[in-house]
Amino acid sequence: MKIRKEYITIFIIQVTEVLGFSLILPFLPFFAEDLGASPFVVGLILSSFSLFQFISAPIMGRLSDFYGRKPLLILSQLSTFISFLILGFANSLWMIFLSRIVDGLLGSNFTIAQAYLSDLSSKEDRSKVFGLSGAAFGFGFLIGPAIGGFLSRFGYSLPAFLAAGVSLITIFTTFIFLPETVKKKEDVKFDFKIFNTADFKKYFSNPKISLELGQFFAYILTHALWVSSFALYARRQLHIEASDIGYMLAYVGFISVILRGVLLGRIIDFFGERNLKIGGSVFMIIGLVLSVFINQWWMFLVVMTFFATGSGLLRPIIMADISRSVSTEEQGAIIGFTNSLGSMSRIFGPLIGGFMINNFFPGSLGLVAALTMGVGLVLVLKEKTD
Repeated sequence: MKIRKEYITIFIIQVTEVLGFSLILPFLPFFAEDLGASPFVVGLILSSFSLFQFISAPIMGRLSDFYGRKPLLILSQLSTFISFLILGFANSLWMIFLSRIVDGLLGSNFTIAQAYLSDLSSKEDRSKVFGLSGAAFGFGFLIGPAIGGFLSRFGYSLPAFLAAGVSLITIFTTFIFLPETVKKKEDVKFDFKIFNTADFKKYFSNPKISLELGQFFAYILTHALWVSSFALYARRQLHIEASDIGYMLAYVGFISVILRGVLLGRIIDFFGERNLKIGGSVFMIIGLVLSVFINQWWMFLVVMTFFATGSGLLRPIIMADISRSVSTEEQGAIIGFTNSLGSMSRIFGPLIGGFMINNFFPGSLGLVAALTMGVGLVLVLKEKTD
């Protein structure tokens, strides 16, 4: 696969985008708890972002098909920038809620970035291209959480304002360096729908596409369950704080960079995509089940190694499968629809995770997440007979 300069540009944009929001991950649950939120309310805060992204993602994806990727990407980045400013000034729970809502309302950055990659890549190279995109995501996670966790020692506003600054950089980077890949259409008649039931029927009536979408939903629900309540789980299970959470998330980012940026293209050619989906699902399940029993730091590293490896394998391959299943003209629509499913998962994931931690023991989070990933594994195995 030839690395084009357009790939490099959008990867840089993705790195800075991930760096912006990954800065706040280690401390946001603790920030909310310090302002009086229960674990379930923390889940509500995180779900509010996904609820509004669920509304906006398919609309932004379709608009980018008609009016171009670039202006819609800049608009979504602007909402992210404003949200971080609100978070930096937050001194009450309602301001934290407002920050997440503003970010989710137009914050469909990755929806449009993925459509860019689909525009630029061939169907044969799509898994590898999404893998390199995942490496950009992983690199942002490699440095963002560590910086955010460290800076949170000096107050929660500092990393929030830094995240806003990074988001501002992505706006200028997009404006100056990113080419347009879609020709603006004339006389566009656009039907604005929160959730397009016609698309739902269309895609889920196709057995192959519906199976891939089901795998994606199970994976994102599992990921949302674990990651959204990860900090609350770690505080109760191992008594660690935001800076340690940041370093652990940086470790996950390191695994993603190595796996997706260096190894994925080679191991896809060697093992095949379906075998890697099976292996990735099994790795995630093993890590989540082990999380129930850990009581020391080194055990936590083992858990996160299994989880990060499995997650690193699954997402780019599933996304590439979905992208290959439709025509070129539908790339923005299918990716917007897919991200709507992801947003649905992220609406329910934090709520379920917060409920489990609030009402049961911390390790129950891992058990529930392992169960949802088990459903995804069954759907992957079902591909053999389809």
